[in-house]
Amino acid sequence: MPVTIENACVECIINQSRRVTEAIRADSDLSRRIVGRVEEMGACFDGTKSPPEVASDVYEQMAELAGMEDLYGELKAHATEKAKHFVPELYKELEASEDKLLTAIKIAVAGNVIDLAAEVSFDLHEEMAKIFTTDFAHDDVAGLHQSLQKASTLLYIGDNVGEHIFDYLCIETLQTLYPELEVYYMVRGNPIINDVTMKEAQEAGFEGLCHLVDSGVNTPGFVYERATQESQHLFDTADLVITKGMGNYECLSPSPRTELCYLLKVKCNVVARSLAQEVGDIICMMN
Repeated sequence: MPVTIENACVECIINQSRRVTEAIRADSDLSRRIVGRVEEMGACFDGTKSPPEVASDVYEQMAELAGMEDLYGELKAHATEKAKHFVPELYKELEASEDKLLTAIKIAVAGNVIDLAAEVSFDLHEEMAKIFTTDFAHDDVAGLHQSLQKASTLLYIGDNVGEHIFDYLCIETLQTLYPELEVYYMVRGNPIINDVTMKEAQEAGFEGLCHLVDSGVNTPGFVYERATQESQHLFDTADLVITKGMGNYECLSPSPRTELCYLLKVKCNVVARSLAQEVGDIICMMN
């Protein structure tokens, strides 16, 4: 069902503003102004919009008050380095795996715990330790395999920085398993929370791996109406779309097209209710 802003979302976004003040080491005056502005905005959020659409306006206001373009720039760099530490072991897991698609998809979804805006936080080390023995609460991996076998083009919509390192491994594996597949990796149009942008994707080497596309959106999720014409056309015409994370799920639920796969970890009660699952579950769901 559609995910629109609820009271729990309002409180979550206000809590995010407090985390932002800590992340940028704001003094007491700036902290008070940032949180106060978000509380004022929270009193009149548009209830017809998805949480990522509302969040985009909030983060623009916070960035303006702080005089910073990228509020989480320092933490994003740290998340990338932390993710890189897992890469050698993950390559070993892939090499030894008898079901490389399942392993690659689990690697990708494990990275989805790197989320600075989530209601519930998870430890990446703990997640990586258990991901290969954790079942998908909604398991459409077989359906995803069938769609990949038929597809000539795949649009893979990224989510967070750090997580994108795991996306790289996943896409690399998909290209090995389906050598005729042409892959496009889509990123956000500008810094918003800790979402991946062209900057981080280029630094990770995506340009040498697949087609890299700037969506043009300023929201922590793919909002079709805010995307560039190129991105809209790609979304409409790709044989298969994989969307990572809750923000993309919130913006693209119910699915506006066929052959779309939601890949995420459930990190808040609002999304859990929408999916009829539990917080902490991992999801691979074809529309």
